[in-house]
Amino acid sequence: QVQLVESGGGLVQPGGSLRLACAASGSIFSINVMGWYRQAPGKQRELVASIPSDGSTNYADSVKGRFTISRDNAKNTVYLQMNSLKPEDTALYYCKMAMNPTVWDRQIDYWGQGTQVTVSS
Repeated sequence: QVQLVESGGGLVQPGGSLRLACAASGSIFSINVMGWYRQAPGKQRELVASIPSDGSTNYADSVKGRFTISRDNAKNTVYLQMNSLKPEDTALYYCKMAMNPTVWDRQIDYWGQGTQVTVSS
């Protein structure tokens, strides 16, 4: 059974920084794409950033230059460094990992439970 556990959310003032982490545990053969999504109240869930196994990165236009995604394959962990935070970044942040739990399994998407980020003065 695969579990994703997120940490690092909280309340921060505009212009501040937070670092989110998401660690996967359980039966894991390989992790392909790791990503962060967010969902604000009344809005659809949107992709914030993603990082495939080759280390390339992809960002939503709204966070380019402010957020940095990275991964530690040895720890099965993905990070999201968020700088220059704005009130419009307030949302529930979810991590997602596309992985093969065993060598025999097809790729499956796993989601974390979400961590709240609130940007307010």
